[in-house]
Amino acid sequence: MIKLRKGEAIESADQDVIRMYSDYRSSRWKKVIIILAMIAGVIVASIYGLTVGSYPISFTEVWSIVFDHLLHLGDSLETLDERVVWEQRMPRLLTGIVAGAGLATAGAAMQSMMKNPLADPYTTGISSGASFGAVIAIAFSISIISQDAGTTILAFVFSLIPAAVIIALSTFKKATPSMMILAGLSVMYIFNAMTQYIMLVVDSQTMEAAYQWTIGTLNKGSWESLPIMAAVVIAGSFAVLCMTKYLNAMNSGDNYARTVGVDVGRIRIVLLVIVSVISAAVVSFTGIIGFVGLVAPHITRIFMGSDNKLLIPASLLMGALVMVVCDIIAKSFTTTALPIGIVTSFIGGPVFLFLIIKQKKEIW
Repeated sequence: MIKLRKGEAIESADQDVIRMYSDYRSSRWKKVIIILAMIAGVIVASIYGLTVGSYPISFTEVWSIVFDHLLHLGDSLETLDERVVWEQRMPRLLTGIVAGAGLATAGAAMQSMMKNPLADPYTTGISSGASFGAVIAIAFSISIISQDAGTTILAFVFSLIPAAVIIALSTFKKATPSMMILAGLSVMYIFNAMTQYIMLVVDSQTMEAAYQWTIGTLNKGSWESLPIMAAVVIAGSFAVLCMTKYLNAMNSGDNYARTVGVDVGRIRIVLLVIVSVISAAVVSFTGIIGFVGLVAPHITRIFMGSDNKLLIPASLLMGALVMVVCDIIAKSFTTTALPIGIVTSFIGGPVFLFLIIKQKKEIW
């Protein structure tokens, strides 16, 4: 066995520390480059997405319209191309970006704070609650200001009920993260059953309108609804980013989090309220869009690791990118765009199964 003298041992230890710090900085820069690549991907995919549709418009023409209109916001839309891009496709595109970013942020935060790979707005029942509220509004023609506003408001209110159930369990029963997921699934099945019953007893025209909403669509995206959804998603995402240090501690286990001074119960409730409001705001305007909040954080975690300071913003971008790509696919195969929820589920299911099979760790 080779023995090192004291000075040599200290020098060797210093070199190891320097090497570890250098590797950490290199890894950090790689992750920053990945985030910049995601931003570029969202921009390029968005411009291309504006060219896709039943009315073809070239990439250069779309770029020119968008750039010119951003420089001259007060100008009227004179040509047909300008009206198609700015009045029809742009609100749909931005609605998809905001929805994908919000769902992915909510999913990443829920997975970290519950330490469960299945946590997302769908499995916790939030989407099912929103679906039930919307179907009630459509089936019984409930109007608040307008029919669309009534549907959105009821969807938002009912989407908060599953979150309230989970928060109540966390507050009064000291429920574990696994119990919260199971409670969310239970509420989801109850709401799904009631939704299906209402759709069975209404007339065929009403059932078709309700069904279109429940499978998720970006067709309702408009310049009027976009600011409300965007404001909630941006504010909620910023709040989640401000709490990433708590998420990192909770991701290491509740016991560790308590030893570093984190009030696990209170922080979990605050985070649940934030992600529930984000999810409710998205689902209320788009309907149920599955797998984005589940798959986008998992894909991002492969490249970014589990540090939520990088994982949350990267998941936000990945969710937006996934939604834009799925919307391009939805508009590419038929003259009338497929509901986005069908495409995200059709793609997200196999991708999630692949990630499960490739997962080498026994514990997530």
